[in-house]
Amino acid sequence: MSSTKQSLFITFLIILWYTSNIGVLLLNKLLLSTYSFRFPIFLTICHMSACSLLSYISIVFFNFVPFQKIKSKSQLLRIATLSVVFCASVVGGNVSLRYLPVSFNQAVGATTPFFTAVFAYAMTLKREAWVTYGALVPVVAGVVIASGGEPSFHLFGFIMCISATAARAFKSVLQGILLSSEGEKLNSMNLLLYMSPIAVLVLLPAALVMEPDVLDVTLTLGSEHRFMWLLLVVLGNAKGAVAVVISILLFRNPVTVVGIAGYSMTVMGVVAYGETKRRYK
Repeated sequence: MSSTKQSLFITFLIILWYTSNIGVLLLNKLLLSTYSFRFPIFLTICHMSACSLLSYISIVFFNFVPFQKIKSKSQLLRIATLSVVFCASVVGGNVSLRYLPVSFNQAVGATTPFFTAVFAYAMTLKREAWVTYGALVPVVAGVVIASGGEPSFHLFGFIMCISATAARAFKSVLQGILLSSEGEKLNSMNLLLYMSPIAVLVLLPAALVMEPDVLDVTLTLGSEHRFMWLLLVVLGNAKGAVAVVISILLFRNPVTVVGIAGYSMTVMGVVAYGETKRRYK
């Protein structure tokens, strides 16, 4: 593949990644808030099922990455542990979307580097340069400011969002510890291929007990809004600053100058953290 074609292909992937991530985030908000779909566990099961199917197709049929087999029971147990933490982060994020605007949800989610640094030090005693930790100050300060200036602040939603963010950071650190040996390392797509079905098995009993009428409501909504469900199946998962702007325009949730300033400070802090971590490795 020539360098021009490779650049175009990478650009296409980035655009596709942004579109799918922002799209599923906004659709989750529509389902959980606007359409009062009160089943975040079932919604997470749908996401995990789609991840499992699409990752299998990408690996087996399209050969995007080489297929990697699980080599031992201990490796499977480690992947299962990561899957449970992964479940907690996705469910927590979906629950928070029911109570918080997407813009504020993204502001809180941007503090992931802070929690990653905390867990990395607590679990591995890995230290970064002091200037790197200093870059995390505006990350936390920005969320504190945004919280105080958020008109639609909801305490339970905020707790779930923080918990999801912390679980996401904990998973990344735990993944580095559990799958550290060269013989057991998996690329991201293969890891997703194994984690997703485990997540479905973990969440299914919880959905049956905690969300018993989910199938009736889902079928009713599905018959009324078929196009929206088609988009949900096709799109993938993630976040971003662009989603904040789109969500404000789409949902017209009130924002204040203080809230915007807090989120801007958080984003700048994340950028500074990434740059200092790169320079002071």
